[in-house]
Amino acid sequence: MIPAGFKRMNELGSRLEPFLFVIDFDLLKPLVYTPEEALEAGILYQIHDRRNFNPPATDAFRFSFSRTPISMDDYLESFERIMAHIKAGNSYLVNLTCQTKIETELSLPEIFFRSYARYKLLMPNAFVVFSPEIFIRINEGVISSYPMKGTIDASIPNAESILLNNPKELAEHYTIVDLIRNDLNLVAKEVCVEKFRYIEEISTNFTKLLQASSMITGTLPPDYSSHIGDILFRMLPAGSVTGAPKNRTIEIIREVENYNRGYYSGIMGYFDGSTLDSGVMIRFIEETPEGKVFKSGGGITSQSNPDEEYREMIDKVYVPFT
Repeated sequence: MIPAGFKRMNELGSRLEPFLFVIDFDLLKPLVYTPEEALEAGILYQIHDRRNFNPPATDAFRFSFSRTPISMDDYLESFERIMAHIKAGNSYLVNLTCQTKIETELSLPEIFFRSYARYKLLMPNAFVVFSPEIFIRINEGVISSYPMKGTIDASIPNAESILLNNPKELAEHYTIVDLIRNDLNLVAKEVCVEKFRYIEEISTNFTKLLQASSMITGTLPPDYSSHIGDILFRMLPAGSVTGAPKNRTIEIIREVENYNRGYYSGIMGYFDGSTLDSGVMIRFIEETPEGKVFKSGGGITSQSNPDEEYREMIDKVYVPFT
C-alpha cells in the first residue's frame, strides 16, 4: 500500500499547489509540507536558487573537523559478504554505505548556512543535507534524471583521465545509467540518454573531488502533476544508492549494512505548481545521542578493490566549505 505522504503529493499536485517533500530510503515515512508548514516546523531548504530563508552573513573562520570511520576489518567483512553475493549472481552492483563518527564544534545550522551545494536541507535537531546529486527534474512534461557514479580526488595527477578510463568505474556507470533508464521507463515514454559521463568538480574542506554523471530524459503524460507521488514511489529508492538488480540488491543492503539508513540516501525536492526539482540525500550529517555521524558509501562491483572503496567512503566525509 502506498504511504499517505505519497497520496498527499498526488492531491497537492492535482491542485497545482507547491510543496516540499522529504522521503526516507525505505519509503516508510515520507514527509510532505506546504511552504507555510515547513517554516512553522523550522525546516529550512535550498533547492538550486529556491530557498525559504535569508542567508546570514558568514565570515571565514577556523574550525575543527575530525572523522573516525569504521575499521578496515569491519568494512572488509561487509565488502566480502557483498562480493559473495556478486559471485553467486545475486547482484552485479551494490551501494555499500557506512556511518562515520565526526567531531566538530559546528552545529547543524552552522553547517547548513555555510555549505555550498545544489540541495540543502535542515531538519531541526535531526540532520543536515548538502547534496550535489540530482534525482529527477520535471519541466513542461519532460522528466530528467542525472545519476552520479564515480568519484576521484581531484588533486591526483590526470585525475579526470584516470576516472574516465577506469574499467571498474565505467562498468559501474553503465550499470547505473541502464538501471535509471529502466526506472524512467516505468513512468515515462521516449526515454533516452542525452549526456553520458560528464565531469563535475566539488570543493570540500579537505580537497576537491571529481564526480561523473549522466543525463537521461523521458516524456510524461499530460496529467503527471496529479500522480507525482505515484511517479516517485515507483522510481524509489534511487538506483544510484541501491544497485542492480534493484529489488534483490536492496535485500542485500539490508543484510550487510549494520545500521538503518533512515532519511540518508532518500530524496528531497520541491514542486512549485509547475516544475519539480529533487536531489538524492547523499551528503548527510545526523545528530544522534552518541554525537554526530556522517553517512557515506560507494558502489561495489566484481572489479572493486576494498582499499580503494574504503578510501572513497572516507573521502566523501566532508563539509563543502573551508
